[in-house]
Amino acid sequence: MKPSLRRGSPAQRNTGRHKAPLVWVVMAIILIAAPSLFPSGFSLTLLTQMGTLTIFALSYNMLLGQCGMLSFGHAVYSGLGAYVTVHALNMLGKGAFVTPLPLMPLLGGVAGTLFGCLFGYVSTRRAGTTFAMISLGIGEMVYACVLMLPGFFGGEGGISTNRSVGRPLLGLTFGPAIQVYYLVAAWSFISMIAMYALARTPLGRLANAVRDNPERAEFVGYDARVVRFLQLVLSAFFAGVAGALSCVNFEIVGAENVSALASGGVLLASFIGGIPFFFGPVVGSVIFVLFVTALSGVTKAWLFYLGLFFCVMVLYAPGGIASLFVMQFPVIRARKFGRLLAPYGAALAAGLAALAGLIGIVEAVYRLSDSTGGTRMVLAGIALDAARAPVWALSILVLVVGLVALRFAARFTQARWDAVQEELKAA
Repeated sequence: MKPSLRRGSPAQRNTGRHKAPLVWVVMAIILIAAPSLFPSGFSLTLLTQMGTLTIFALSYNMLLGQCGMLSFGHAVYSGLGAYVTVHALNMLGKGAFVTPLPLMPLLGGVAGTLFGCLFGYVSTRRAGTTFAMISLGIGEMVYACVLMLPGFFGGEGGISTNRSVGRPLLGLTFGPAIQVYYLVAAWSFISMIAMYALARTPLGRLANAVRDNPERAEFVGYDARVVRFLQLVLSAFFAGVAGALSCVNFEIVGAENVSALASGGVLLASFIGGIPFFFGPVVGSVIFVLFVTALSGVTKAWLFYLGLFFCVMVLYAPGGIASLFVMQFPVIRARKFGRLLAPYGAALAAGLAALAGLIGIVEAVYRLSDSTGGTRMVLAGIALDAARAPVWALSILVLVVGLVALRFAARFTQARWDAVQEELKAA
């Protein structure tokens, strides 16, 4: 008799154990090889920000994805960790601190843990909407302290530092951007493994139980409030690590580090990537940094595109980008993915056409609203005049044709997907 491969069987669990180390090996190779594949200075800046945001988003997902705690003030822990780190760096430059720079993220994590204990003791007494509102209030309170306590927070101008202070460690001064990237990459890799392992501890399983049914968790003898508190404290530690790495990277810490905008950004990144999946926030961090850093340098309408993209994800892919990939795995294993290439291609072409028309309209609106820059604009290498009627007519036509084609392509894709799923069930 063949061994059973049913869900939860020993054979399936052993298979998962064998695949897990391979995933981490691939992740390590990607982190090491990324600067060689994207050698420009701008690409290196993007990669460093992606690594920092990855830790921040995964720490946030410890609250929302694993424990069901929606927080609107998670930037408090990363921001305060960054403030403690910037003061420690300045003390290191004066010779009053002995911790080497590569260990500064650990100091930021300790600071995040302490503030997590302080604020978590209050906020985790309640769950659901009440917790979300308390976290928002704590975030606004800390943001107000930036102006009230300029001695520690530096006021509106923030506090600057120099990451090259202190003695070089193994010949590394961490002045060059490539050295900072590998420092961030190393801490990202360590933090990802640590958070992945924590998710599989008894505390991580209890956090899932509290997320799904807190009353049942209480009934079997576990205090849901204690579980929420411990999960928040651990999450605050990794948020502090991310804040310290951000301080090392930018060499300045300001009010924006503890603002609601930063808290909202990590929420968007986590949701876009996929909250139900561990690596979802990693994918979301990459996409979010591309929007904020790369796209913001190309168009003033980047916030509009980010908001539109988020709305589309909420409506049509609430599981995030990761869920779209996970859905394909059974089809790929059954060797039926080729049957979906045609509908996927049609939907992609129609979606790109609709997007092209929308971009034309949005960029024309922004160009006309900017009285100082004139009405001339360049889209896809083509010079256009936003004040001319043919530009508007063509953009509207492409948008309408794309939306109509996308509607038919969606029906075609859904029909083919249902047919493939029926074949998988029959098999």
